[in-house]
Amino acid sequence: MRSTLKLAVPVVVAALALGACGTKGGDTSAGSSGGAKACDQKIGMFGALTGPNANLGIYIQNGVNLALDDYNKKHADCKVTLENYDSQGDPTQAPALAKKAIDDKKVVGIVGPAFSGESKAADPAFNEAGLVTITPSATNPKLADNGWKTFFRVLGNDATQGPAAAKYIKDTLKANKPFVIDDASEYGKGLADIVRQDLGSAVVGNDTVQQKQTDFSASVTKVKSSGADALFYGGYAPEAAPLVKQLRDAGWKGTFVAADGVKDQSFIDNAGPAADGAVVTCPCVPADIAPDFAKAYKAKYNQDPNTYSGEGYDAATILLDGIAAGKDRSSMIDFVKSYDKKGVTKQLKFDSKGESADIKVFAYKVEGGKFVSVGEIK
Repeated sequence: MRSTLKLAVPVVVAALALGACGTKGGDTSAGSSGGAKACDQKIGMFGALTGPNANLGIYIQNGVNLALDDYNKKHADCKVTLENYDSQGDPTQAPALAKKAIDDKKVVGIVGPAFSGESKAADPAFNEAGLVTITPSATNPKLADNGWKTFFRVLGNDATQGPAAAKYIKDTLKANKPFVIDDASEYGKGLADIVRQDLGSAVVGNDTVQQKQTDFSASVTKVKSSGADALFYGGYAPEAAPLVKQLRDAGWKGTFVAADGVKDQSFIDNAGPAADGAVVTCPCVPADIAPDFAKAYKAKYNQDPNTYSGEGYDAATILLDGIAAGKDRSSMIDFVKSYDKKGVTKQLKFDSKGESADIKVFAYKVEGGKFVSVGEIK
């Protein structure tokens, strides 16, 4: 392994049980209403649970449900329930779903939105209503630049992931002729543009495709004729799978590199052998960093934690800790702002823009039909 990678070192997770203890800046008194703690509160999960990008949403939802299980075991006399808002990853559905969540006064916080495009569409309404959102997966850097007081993100954004991907392409792959393709989405284009900027004059070609596209023959021709020895793709798994398959079928031998939007088992399943050797970057931590969480997750779902499962758990944990501290919708914002506690993925703390104060980016390689961590990109 080259010096640019540093193997992840497991951290100790004290316990999976949730509670208000251990936070800083939030007391354990009742919320701003001044009354007794409500026992019919909800948290929301906002993201794709059906449709082509459902796997990523389901991975997050699994983490959220595990956090709820842990919380409700400790608070059997005052349980919290989950309300799902299935966006299908479609930004056009986001505003109506946001209104539905806002109108349900029992919802005191949202895990999500899961995707950058739907975040851009829904978060203005959440901000106006004062409903906290903690995204475990939306990585477009511009989301934190809107002045939304209710926006928080428990992972690094693409201003970190993009340079990390470019660094991996240059320093680890030693690619001399990288090609960059994006899917024109809020997430994909934003990320690809950062990679383009960091790779600079080494980029031998650029192209843009569309979501739901299936024929990539024009892009394949451009990549092959450019002599590219690596390709970075900014987009999601449904398009990445046929793209890499068509590239391999055409005889292209370079390394396919993508980011967290492709870290979905469906990419491997749909691309088949063409996925072998593909590299994805992700500000999501490997399962072995939080062994206690991984064990509990596998016991519940009979599988290892997947992309953003741990981040979903952490986002839900923050909201549940707030509920345990007696916070309601209006007082949850200040509670989250001052939150400072070790989670299963990192130290959970936010800067003034709602960004995570603890950021790491990892590389994963497709080997044997699985994403295998090859270490942190340093």
